[in-house]
Amino acid sequence: MSSVFLSTLEALRPKQWTKNVAVLAPVLFALGDPSQGVGLPAIARAFAGVLVFCVAASGVYVVNDLRDAQLDRLHPAKRNRPFASGALSRRFGIRLAVLLIAMSLALAPLLGAPFFATIAGYLALQAAYSFGLKELALVDVMVISIGFVLRALAGGFAAGVAISPWLLLCALLLALFLALCKRRHELVALGEREGATRPSLRSYDRQLLDVLIPMIASATLLAYCLYTFWPDTVEKFGSHKLGWTIPFVIYGLFRYLDLVYRRELGDRPEHILLTDPPLLLNLALYGALILGLLVWT
Repeated sequence: MSSVFLSTLEALRPKQWTKNVAVLAPVLFALGDPSQGVGLPAIARAFAGVLVFCVAASGVYVVNDLRDAQLDRLHPAKRNRPFASGALSRRFGIRLAVLLIAMSLALAPLLGAPFFATIAGYLALQAAYSFGLKELALVDVMVISIGFVLRALAGGFAAGVAISPWLLLCALLLALFLALCKRRHELVALGEREGATRPSLRSYDRQLLDVLIPMIASATLLAYCLYTFWPDTVEKFGSHKLGWTIPFVIYGLFRYLDLVYRRELGDRPEHILLTDPPLLLNLALYGALILGLLVWT
């Protein structure tokens, strides 16, 4: 029984729930804005939105693993996943996926119709990804990045706060940057087996990715810089002080590029962001500075 429980927990991919922190982004950047009036109820609703997205995302992960079980058995690491290894049956996986997706759709209306529509759109997009779009090079990473935009939108809807278009653009570009880095690692690590475990990799080229990654990294930094000095942002913070956070964003991008190119990492962004001490410290300092600016501005 304990082995089934642990395998089920692994199938839910709790380590990837960190992606759903993006749901909190609109609330974080709305704190301290008198026109928004963000209070504890709005913050609580945003955290509830994170929980609902975790349930929905886990349902999607189970569907993906069921869909890719045969291909995962050819992968040196993915072959140990519960459905690929046989630790959990396909029948159990189907029931688990239906339960998780049904739960997310049942809970979403409690946070409002716009939030429910966003969750439904996210699930529809992920279904299209699982059953076809994931096999199309470049389209697959675009779908992944749009998923993060939907997370940010959902957070704004749940908390009832306005969402800056610049915030959505930054979420899109950052997610695209991480997804491209992941594809590069897969292409380098798998070598000749690339097409056997992920069909879209047959259409990727390392040289192309080495051009796209720094290009998107530059666009991400530029979008964030423009956001910090945008008139609406300056009015909300009462000054241009949000620009003080730009060095932390620069370092974060530089550090991640160093891990991708010099250490050949990048396959699991959620793992890197949780285990790399320099990135963790940089993120903590960035968050502390943001909160400080919001409280003392």
